[in-house]
Amino acid sequence: MRIGIITSGGDAPGMNAVIRAVTRCALDKGMEVVGIHEGWQGVFMGGKYFEPFNWRSAGGILQAGGTVLGTARSDAFRAVEGRRQAVRNLVEAGIDGLVVIGGDGSLTGALILHEEWQDHLDALAAANAIPPEKATNAQPFRIVGLPGSIDNDLYGTDMSHGADTALNTIVQAVDKLTSTADSHQRTFIVEVMGRRCGYLALMGAVATGADWVLIPEEEMDTRWHIRMADALKRGRAAGRRHDILLFAEGARHNDGLPIRAETIQEVLRARTGVEARVTVLGHVQRGGSPSAFDRVLASRLGAAAVEYLAEPDTTPVMIGLIYNRPAATPLSEVISKSQAVNTEIEQGQFEHALELRGRSFMDALNLLKTLSRAEPREEIGERGRIAMLTGGPDAPGMNAVLRTVLRYAMNEGQDVVGVRYGFAGLAREDIWDLQWMDVQSWMTQGGSELGAVRHVLTAQEIAQVAETIRKWDIRGLIVVGGLDTYKEVTKLVAARAQYPELSIPMICVPATIDNNLPGTEICIGADTALNNITDAVDKIKYTAGAAHRAYIVEVMGRECGYLGLSSGIATGAEMELLPEDQLTLESLVQDVNRLREGFERGKKLSIVVMSEGASPYYDATFVRRVMEAEGGGSFDVRTVILGHLQRGGVPTAFDRIQGTRLGLWAVRRLMEDIEARRTDANVVGIHGRGVEITPLADAMAQMDWSTGRPKEEAFMAWRHLADTLAKPGPGWAREC
Repeated sequence: MRIGIITSGGDAPGMNAVIRAVTRCALDKGMEVVGIHEGWQGVFMGGKYFEPFNWRSAGGILQAGGTVLGTARSDAFRAVEGRRQAVRNLVEAGIDGLVVIGGDGSLTGALILHEEWQDHLDALAAANAIPPEKATNAQPFRIVGLPGSIDNDLYGTDMSHGADTALNTIVQAVDKLTSTADSHQRTFIVEVMGRRCGYLALMGAVATGADWVLIPEEEMDTRWHIRMADALKRGRAAGRRHDILLFAEGARHNDGLPIRAETIQEVLRARTGVEARVTVLGHVQRGGSPSAFDRVLASRLGAAAVEYLAEPDTTPVMIGLIYNRPAATPLSEVISKSQAVNTEIEQGQFEHALELRGRSFMDALNLLKTLSRAEPREEIGERGRIAMLTGGPDAPGMNAVLRTVLRYAMNEGQDVVGVRYGFAGLAREDIWDLQWMDVQSWMTQGGSELGAVRHVLTAQEIAQVAETIRKWDIRGLIVVGGLDTYKEVTKLVAARAQYPELSIPMICVPATIDNNLPGTEICIGADTALNNITDAVDKIKYTAGAAHRAYIVEVMGRECGYLGLSSGIATGAEMELLPEDQLTLESLVQDVNRLREGFERGKKLSIVVMSEGASPYYDATFVRRVMEAEGGGSFDVRTVILGHLQRGGVPTAFDRIQGTRLGLWAVRRLMEDIEARRTDANVVGIHGRGVEITPLADAMAQMDWSTGRPKEEAFMAWRHLADTLAKPGPGWAREC
């Protein structure tokens, strides 16, 4: 099989990662690959636009933004004659199928081409433009689409690659605007991309703690501007020093006319007396190096596309990410349902448009309305208190959980207290009543504003915890942290027979960069750590002009290899040394031989990612010495230990959104348990089916306590992909 790859429509960060994954996975399966430049225009032009790709064609492009194949609009391809010429070029090049990377317009073109394929063959054969047998004995032309769009507006995938990078760009920009807005008590209006989809604006507002959002999917009544101005005035009266408004470029008035930033400025000037500043982020959202999430997502979907092409099913499909798993959806269904949302918006059926966006979209919109309020909806009732604490070590995104818990609960009339410094603070009664505005700026802060420290409760302290719960009338406990924190909650549950005060509902929220917790596939904080690692390795890779060199980059994770494997895929590492692989001296020597072969084939630099718990016997220094001894002088070796910088910095958009999402699920369930007088101890987590609540006992039973990680780790399904992408060339295989 010979396949072509095109990138079409607007460029999106992660397209190069797809090109790399498709090229190398296809070559590894014995397929031939042709890179087609300039999108559908290149398919129409043919000739020099068709470039045979080899293994090295996909090297060194992973961290680059945009697309190395280029993209362009093609009026010629929109016409039947243009598509017929495109078919002729594909047939003459011997291409059996296309991997099309782009948005709904690009995939619509792919679907039309597939539907017309045989008609074009017959017409070309009749005109003697191709041999007759090419038409009579033609195999079905294969089409696989991949969602490459910052708009995230395609049906059939939870995330398009490029959207996470764009979202991080928005978050970073708004964070910077917030600091200056707070200093001068200003109001900023920020316009973001998204065409007719409000995903970037909505999730950007959630992740930055914005005070108002305007999106195409929500109906704007005739008094929307009055409600907005009144809400912002209440916020200032409550003590808020600044206002941030996000609006999507496709937002409209109730009469269908687009909303302009100048209109919002005039409304605020007239109704509040505020001179708002406007920032249009524009194409900066589309540019730059892709985030770690987008690199891994693009690699996974690219590999899945090749797997689909290797199967007998010839149905044109798009490979998307559904519940964190690559899944194929018929391309006709993707196009029709993606366009249905736009149709509903055009016809003013906003409620149905929101339904088509999905439950998580609607939940985020409703939650944002609560989080951005100037004050809670209800006064505190006689319901006792919910206590929340964070256990160490800290993880980026913890504060997003805390802010959501407080504001959602208080909005429902529930009192909330914060516990300083984890379980130690709970034992010594280091508690205070939190107020609505106390958490106003927490969303953007790293670490935990409550303080997070490791602490092992003694028998005496458990008794003190019980007394604190009785004294403060605490009726529910939300605990945010890692495995050590889960263990302490288990202790409290076990002590209920001795201390009845501990018979209250408790819920654990997973927050650790190690990503080694049961009851969830991804933990809050891991994405920030992964991006910190990726950024550091990208900087290291700029030394490629130096002498032949291998860098051993040690990452955190304890006995879990998530950060090691994910960062290996995201950075294009040549190998990952993981705790799950049970590193031996023999396997290490084999890996060194693999590195040496790569350098002999022309590599200038290699990255080896090593988890800190990769081996109880061999540390990074030992591995470096083995590589130096067995490398045969082909390369020298340096060691980089990233340490706590992996945990530092502000949380990524992903961690803020997931923290908000899990915080909402946790506080909802806890309040339900309190009302029903249940005393359940649970864990909230993200699974293949979405967010789920798991009994704490069941979650802890999922652990392999000899290794300190879950018995089953979903991310290890990516192991083969990492090995394939890292090979020196097609057909190379690690000896077993």
